[in-house]
Amino acid sequence: MDIKKTSLHKLHQQHNAKFVEFAGYEMPIQYKEGIVEEHKFTRTHCGIFDVSHMGQLYIYGDDQLLEDLEKIFPIDLKNLKVNYSKYSFLMNADAGIHDDLIVTKIESGVIIILNAACKDTDFEILQKTLGGKYKMVLDDEKSLIAIQGPQSSKILEELIPGVNDLSFMSGNWFEFLGSKTFITRSGYTGEDGFEISLDNSKIEQLTNNLIEKGAKLIGLGARDTLRLEAGLCLYGHELDIHKTPIEANLKWAISKKRIEDKNFLGSEKILTQINEGVQNIRVGIKPEGRIIAREKTKIFNEEDNLVGEVTSGTFGPSVNGPVAMGYINKEFSKIDTKIFLEVRGKKYPANICGLPFYKKSYVKGMN
Repeated sequence: MDIKKTSLHKLHQQHNAKFVEFAGYEMPIQYKEGIVEEHKFTRTHCGIFDVSHMGQLYIYGDDQLLEDLEKIFPIDLKNLKVNYSKYSFLMNADAGIHDDLIVTKIESGVIIILNAACKDTDFEILQKTLGGKYKMVLDDEKSLIAIQGPQSSKILEELIPGVNDLSFMSGNWFEFLGSKTFITRSGYTGEDGFEISLDNSKIEQLTNNLIEKGAKLIGLGARDTLRLEAGLCLYGHELDIHKTPIEANLKWAISKKRIEDKNFLGSEKILTQINEGVQNIRVGIKPEGRIIAREKTKIFNEEDNLVGEVTSGTFGPSVNGPVAMGYINKEFSKIDTKIFLEVRGKKYPANICGLPFYKKSYVKGMN
């Protein structure tokens, strides 16, 4: 299968990107300054992330569409304001997660941002579940960039006036070089920022304009360290078809009203787990020394019994130390519980800790 490239590929090359294959795309993992410097720059200034490999799914319909989507997603779409977004899940009947996604309600229906590796399967599942009743477009004519960091609102406002009026998890239509662009105040780094959907033909111009204003291109490597410090899940690591939102410690993303409704995909299992508890749960992990516990690192308790496994681990530049997340037997999930991480055959001490590792800097006003 041919590897795909985004509309910003040439720009990445011009900025000396190092590329990796990710979800069928050739994507920049880092640039010449390296992951740590890119991470720090995003936390203090403004980073630009090419996320055009992700799926931008438009589903067009009226109130009946919202009713049908509520049978799939555990969010209160009917009471969500137009142009506001919610984080949610596409689950199977047993509450296993096909994908985690962002649903934005617009006047003509919804926009759903899907993970790159899941987007084609998600489209098929949704089309089948909705019975082909609605017009669905997985739009590859538009690129998607995320700008993140404390300077992002100042920089973007100079290019597209009005974006600063958006609150966290809200969006609206704007204009850039004569093209309509949908911009949401959101992101996946723990910083204030925006996601911008724009025609492929205009995205390089916008990105260059952002760079001229002081923003920098940032690769997938720093995107991963930023999201991990912010305690955010990554599909294929913390989330997959064998995990439920309750096990992933994401009960907050399921609307209370929908728990009462009990009529969405996977609701029976979700309700059972809420009432009876779960065997394993996602936790934050802080190694005591400088050892980095990568994905699949085994977790042991003080009696040397295997009690869990790391799903993501890295060095956190903003916290100046190693951080990790993983799943552990509920019995050992309490904060400050001593555990041991097996790295290259040797066990190292660590402690269960709260999430996030780094305090999120979102703009308030979330709906």
